Amino acid sequence: MSVEIIDTLIVGAGQAGIALSEHLGKQGIPYLVLEKSRIAEAWRTSRWDALMTNGPVWHDRFPNLEFKGNAPDEFVGKERVVAYIEEYAEMVNATVRSGVEVLSARPFIERAGFHVETTQGVIEARRIVSATGAFQQPIIPSIVPEKLGIKQIHSAQYRNPKQLPEGAVMVVGAGSSGAQIADELNRAGRKVVLSVGPHDRPPRRYRNRDFVWWLGVLGLWDLAAQKPGTEHVTISVSGAYGGSTMDFRRLASEGVMLVGRTESFLDGTLSFADDASMNIAAGDKNYADMLDAADAYVLASGLDLPLEPEARKAWPEPSSLSNPLRSLNLADENVTTIIWATGYKQDFSWLKVDAFDEKGAPIHQRGVSKEPGLYFLGLPWQSRRGSTFLWGVWHDAKFVADQIAIQRAYADYNGEAAVVSAGAE
Repeated sequence: MSVEIIDTLIVGAGQAGIALSEHLGKQGIPYLVLEKSRIAEAWRTSRWDALMTNGPVWHDRFPNLEFKGNAPDEFVGKERVVAYIEEYAEMVNATVRSGVEVLSARPFIERAGFHVETTQGVIEARRIVSATGAFQQPIIPSIVPEKLGIKQIHSAQYRNPKQLPEGAVMVVGAGSSGAQIADELNRAGRKVVLSVGPHDRPPRRYRNRDFVWWLGVLGLWDLAAQKPGTEHVTISVSGAYGGSTMDFRRLASEGVMLVGRTESFLDGTLSFADDASMNIAAGDKNYADMLDAADAYVLASGLDLPLEPEARKAWPEPSSLSNPLRSLNLADENVTTIIWATGYKQDFSWLKVDAFDEKGAPIHQRGVSKEPGLYFLGLPWQSRRGSTFLWGVWHDAKFVADQIAIQRAYADYNGEAAVVSAGAE
């Protein structure tokens, strides 16, 4: 079987791989994108039916293409995002080969490049960009035994309320996915218990501006690293139902039972940490801090943006916070489903290189690996807070493409520039 030779091999045709296609194409760098499924597959099959983007389309897009037919402040569903990424791939003439999975990639020992095994044969690539995204393998903690008979799924497997058996639903995780799914199930008439961990809780809109605008003008999108101790703090925000601030006290007033972090399971009973009030108070502080920063910015900039005193009014304290529940017998509460909105882990097992730390995370500088010829794209906080968003990954892709172009130029150097003529001495 013949071996295909590629200059730059991109693994993954999500938003990261498509963004990089544009920048490599502009630089005239030969490349190929391999995608084991379809373009934007995660948006197609790892999102629930009613999911809406967490940012309005004027902001959460590639710089060179608007969401045609959508109002600027609109939040769109997953099908529209898939169509947008496909449209962008066509616009930049992305070279994508779908239905091909990369099984392994090993660096050559005595020359530059990688030996790549795929489901359709062998490829030799001078360099590889892993653009497999931030959401690869769903994490379900091993707390509740599978043999118990309760349906347990990750939020990536949730589609709609009708998918679940009759009965109450336990949702574990108070990030955007967990909060929105709990809200949807409650609106559908299900009894919902929501396990709330640490989270940030920004206002959806404040003083006639969406929170993504405030993050921009306050310089928060460009933060290069998380504050110490906040590495596992998620953000809770929603674009559903036209976009609204995610307030857990509001959910409680509508019937959702709030509990603390899920800690253990014994004899049919889940136990929770006594931290629900603390976690929600910390989220409230994050909310208030953003309002304060926004007010200060308006004053310093002399902007004519309307005051919004209603934004500081709090929902009443629910009984589930004033009298917190520390344990819950699943059978007694007729809990038939647990949805784990507990995040993802990355899987780079196909990369047979010494380029990862003890936790399996890539060792890199803005996507440039310690392994020569290897790059990463689409990592959380790859260069800044916004790295996993469409517009953020576009800028990271430009940097990676520039680094590839620089290395290609070095490789083409023949030594003549180092020769100094006698007349110039």
